[in-house]
Amino acid sequence: MSGPLLAVREARKRFPVRGTRRWVHAVDGVNFTIEAGECLGLVGESGCGKSTLVRLVARLLEPTAGQILLDGQEIGSVPVTEFARGPLRAAIQMVFQDPADSLNPRFTAFDTIADPLARLGGVKDRRTQAERVAAVADLVRLPDELLGRLPHQLSGGQQQRVGIARAIALSPKLLILDEPTSALDVSVQAVILHLLVELRERLGMTYLFVSHDLNLVRLISDRVLVMYSGVIVESGPAGEVFTHPYHPYTRALISAIPVADPGGRRERIRLIGEPQSPVDPRPTVCRFYGRCPERFDRCLREMPALRAMGTSHEVACHRYEGGSR
Repeated sequence: MSGPLLAVREARKRFPVRGTRRWVHAVDGVNFTIEAGECLGLVGESGCGKSTLVRLVARLLEPTAGQILLDGQEIGSVPVTEFARGPLRAAIQMVFQDPADSLNPRFTAFDTIADPLARLGGVKDRRTQAERVAAVADLVRLPDELLGRLPHQLSGGQQQRVGIARAIALSPKLLILDEPTSALDVSVQAVILHLLVELRERLGMTYLFVSHDLNLVRLISDRVLVMYSGVIVESGPAGEVFTHPYHPYTRALISAIPVADPGGRRERIRLIGEPQSPVDPRPTVCRFYGRCPERFDRCLREMPALRAMGTSHEVACHRYEGGSR
């Protein structure tokens, strides 16, 4: 394979505002790539467009515009209903935020894991299914005695193990992790995160990891995308983004990360301005203008584009584009 495993080019998704001719610009011209074997973290506060973006990539939503390429093949133009039944559905799988809501309450753990094998993998023989399910259950450390249980008979951590097993049963090229630990107890979160790291190392998997918890993103991700109001405002290697953030929004997010050592306490950056509406936002105004503590006149006249700050670090901010303020 040459080129990235996944390439998203100028992806856009608009939703109509009922009873008007106006539009919510949930995803607005997003570009990024994911290399095979990489873990890309996607961060941003609620409502920034993360969930919409991952559903576009997972082909659960139709894009308004743009391209989504998997192994160089354009999949964004394939209708969602057609993609769901096609061979490429097995290549992109997803682990959802709430394991209880994402599991069929009438399916046992065995049936949940076996279902994609039958539907998308062509594994119809019950004995073969049993062998494959047992192998995947072992990978996620789900005991055999739990395979006959229904979701309500499992703990939250066990439910999420079933969800992960279902997602990896078909050996997908890309696994999307949409807040996979946020609905779990703190003690269970660490166990599930360790499992995901182990699976990636063992199976050579590729992750798109979405989370509000920046500590988790820092621990598991190779690179990070920071999203605000439908656009990417910063991207780069996780170590660089967390230690040397450029964008004021990124710095505010990182300042909110709890610090265990009181001596290492950082100053909290509070965003107190008025956010710009995602409904038909003005294309010439920086999306972060209303809340930015460092805004100046140019931000009101021109939307900043992503600019290279090194070999692999980019930021969309006029502070780093030269010119007078």
